[in-house]
Amino acid sequence: MSDKTQAITDARALGVPKMLLLGIQHMFAMFGATILVPILVTGYFHGEGLSVQVTLFFAGIGTLFFHFCSKLKVPAFLGSSFAFLGGFATVAELDSGRFANMSYGEKLPYATGGIVIAGLLYLVLALIIKLVGLEKVMKYLPPVVTGPIIICIGLSLAPSAIGNAGTNWLLAFIALATVIIFNIWGKGMWKIIPILMGVVISYAVALILNAFGFTNPDGSAILNFSNVANASIVGMPPFQICKFDLTAILVMAPIAIATMMEHIGDISAISATTGQNFLEDPGLHRTLIGDGLATSLSALFGGPANTTYGENTGVLELSKVYDPRVIRLAAVFALVLSFIPKISELIGSLPASIIGGISFILYGMISAIGVRNVVENKVDFTKSRNLMIAAVILVCGLGFSNGLTFQIGSASITLTSLAIAAIAGILLNAILPGNDYKFGSNRSGDIHRGIAITPLMEEGADDTPVKED
Repeated sequence: MSDKTQAITDARALGVPKMLLLGIQHMFAMFGATILVPILVTGYFHGEGLSVQVTLFFAGIGTLFFHFCSKLKVPAFLGSSFAFLGGFATVAELDSGRFANMSYGEKLPYATGGIVIAGLLYLVLALIIKLVGLEKVMKYLPPVVTGPIIICIGLSLAPSAIGNAGTNWLLAFIALATVIIFNIWGKGMWKIIPILMGVVISYAVALILNAFGFTNPDGSAILNFSNVANASIVGMPPFQICKFDLTAILVMAPIAIATMMEHIGDISAISATTGQNFLEDPGLHRTLIGDGLATSLSALFGGPANTTYGENTGVLELSKVYDPRVIRLAAVFALVLSFIPKISELIGSLPASIIGGISFILYGMISAIGVRNVVENKVDFTKSRNLMIAAVILVCGLGFSNGLTFQIGSASITLTSLAIAAIAGILLNAILPGNDYKFGSNRSGDIHRGIAITPLMEEGADDTPVKED
């Protein structure tokens, strides 16, 4: 059981130097996963995707905004959400209606416009929770619905991982092996930053191979530093205003179902780690508003969706320093990095094979976390209703590869596979008799609901005390 007697709730007692080091530690914990999202999205959009600078800027701003909305009480960091990767990949390949003759770069603002709407759905959920209570709301979003949806998110991205990894299987294997080794056998801080270590170590190998004249199997250079050389040291992030289209909104908005459940799981996990019930004070409705508005603000200016980061919850468990001021320092460090274009271009030079190797495990883990969501919440598949709901969601989510396109007046609208799966799952769960799910009856299951690499440090995760409601 975690030892709460040594917990530090006011880091100012440690002095400024130690506070700065703790802030840097939190920045490193979020860094690898946060920058991976724009790198992956840029791959989907063939080099015309999200900016690392903009991503870091809104990770910092979003975190600070979240802390303001949650009365400066919740020690959470907001980084890039992996859940929307499938939506980005889908929008990139839209080729009908408005999108028929668009370049990849012209489609991107519509993807972020869909995320703006997804973020606003958090406000709707926050209002409903405030009015009717969390338990009544969660009855319509039980693990038998959210688990299979998360599974579909990960599996739909699998071909992308294979395609990228196939450009250089050696580097992909090194990246994959590094993530696994640090995640399974790493100790302390090393266990919390497996993605960052996978990037750093495989990139170091790529540098060595490139220096000795090795190339990819197709003859192309392993690394290209031309953009790095041309980039300035200081510069503004390249903000881009979003655009709105109903088809893109219907691609992105349903993903909010998964990310809102991720948020609830992460707030439960932070509460368990710190021994404070943040679901009650400052209240889940406030944390949802902070997360949702941070997501919409980021997407409005060309950034990815934000989400509370399990990696930083792991740092809280490791350090026993629960002061939100330390998290806000990490947010400031992210803001500073966002104004250094040379770092952004250096990150952008990461070979596709390394991205593939890391996403090889990442996409699989997203699906595995969906399975974990189902297992730890003890979903009973001997009940026909649960079996039917999960079966329909999985077939819709993986079977409608091209979605369903229909006309409303002169507008062509496409419902993607994930949107169809979400609608079908929620409706079946509401209609079929026998829904006995009650949020809060299984604390371990509630905590492990999010799409994150390290929701909590493994040791002590399940026996960490939580204040009762």
